[in-house]
Amino acid sequence: MSTFYFVTLFPKTIATYFSESMMGRAVANGTLRIKIVDIRSFAHNKHRRVDDYPYGGGAGMVMQAPPVIRAIESIPNHDHYPVIYLSPGGKPFDTGEARSLAHQMAAAEGLIFLCGHYEGIDQRALDRCVSVSYTIGDYVLTGGELPALVMSDAIARHLPGVLGNVESLEEESFEHDLLEYPQYTRPEMVDGVAVPEVLLSGHHAKIAAWRHEQALKKTAAQRPDLYRKYLAEHPPKTGKK
Repeated sequence: MSTFYFVTLFPKTIATYFSESMMGRAVANGTLRIKIVDIRSFAHNKHRRVDDYPYGGGAGMVMQAPPVIRAIESIPNHDHYPVIYLSPGGKPFDTGEARSLAHQMAAAEGLIFLCGHYEGIDQRALDRCVSVSYTIGDYVLTGGELPALVMSDAIARHLPGVLGNVESLEEESFEHDLLEYPQYTRPEMVDGVAVPEVLLSGHHAKIAAWRHEQALKKTAAQRPDLYRKYLAEHPPKTGKK
């Protein structure tokens, strides 16, 4: 069974997310396992303090290396699992990275997320424990829990048995460098706007062609970078002379 380990100062944030929806079902049915490691449990002081002022001065506080190291190394076979640190300076995370990490996780049967806070974590802990750093975008968040949840959700979708319908994953945005086509459901008419007629035709080839065309238009309008990438990898077919 694949296990996500979250090394964090805020266990409830993680536990709440994995108690509901698709991820909650995956945990409940045993497809996925979640283990939360509270860094404060590894603080060797009366007040369970895990941060201190930065050497050299500066604003804010820095998480201390010893409790972080102890927390990670308390995980059984921790050296067998990739350790991911969430940082604005990390490698950009996308669906390709999600697939790659899912394969690594399936092989190792585990993945560790290190969630930082304040002004970051003492570099000595990062140098000792972290395999790779990732960012989910060019902005700063209060802590690493939200990025870790974003990444774990995206990764889990590529693990066997997490999604009930494999076709859902194959048709989602970014799986083929295109955004997903527009979706419609009942009723057929909403405030005078009807469902596109082709979707009611029952003609699967025409529906597939329409959806592909809509995905191309949407990607070109909203993500021209992805559209250019798609065209480079799927050049238009030309007829033989």
